[in-house]
Amino acid sequence: MFPPSVPSVAASAVPAGAHIVDVREDDEWVAGHVEGAQHIPLADVPVRLGEIPADADVYVICRSGGRSSRAVAWLSQNGVDAVNVDGGMGAWADAGRPMVSETGAEPFVR
Repeated sequence: MFPPSVPSVAASAVPAGAHIVDVREDDEWVAGHVEGAQHIPLADVPVRLGEIPADADVYVICRSGGRSSRAVAWLSQNGVDAVNVDGGMGAWADAGRPMVSETGAEPFVR
């Protein structure tokens, strides 16, 4: 179940240089992610809150938008200006936005 409306933006509208937090699991991250994104699996977000900038907009992404929506709701309640990336990494890839993998192979959304 998604939290009630959280701030969201299309993947194509995430500004260059934005701080992106990827809340997917390790295997998903390794397969493909936004270059320069911060990887914090959803379950770790509460204990790693101090690593997330409190003085900038934070764009949160997952595979399709469900986990990131939950993270944005929680982060917003805890003082972070967080925005959900609508459609997640699937929408990111569909928009032709650049991705990298940790393996050196062609990145893909897992």
